[in-house]
Amino acid sequence: MPSKEDQILKVLTEDLQRLEDIHACMVARKNLEGIAPITEEFKKEVMEIWEILKKTMDDFFDVIAHYSEFGLDKVYFELGKFDVMFFILPGTDTALVAIVPALANRGLLEVEMENARRKIISIIEGK
Repeated sequence: MPSKEDQILKVLTEDLQRLEDIHACMVARKNLEGIAPITEEFKKEVMEIWEILKKTMDDFFDVIAHYSEFGLDKVYFELGKFDVMFFILPGTDTALVAIVPALANRGLLEVEMENARRKIISIIEGK
């Protein structure tokens, strides 16, 4: 049986990264510790601003760590021509993160992100 990490990586690559508007995705916490497809698979537009994205995302993980226990569920921010979507894993300092174009269809992406989050929670809980 594949490890939990391999199962989560499969959700990221097969359910999310295949979508045209997902430039990068990962399950991460502060300092981008977590599970992500290899960064070479991220779209090149994201790689051009990766360092500033990492720094900005770390700041948001501080907020997530402080407020997830109170029911913080989702966080979004815009950075230049990108939106970063955080779907928090309940009661943790960890989130499913996607980097998408600022003008992407957020409604469709939210449905895909929520479905992926549910699968990931199920994998983590061993169901």
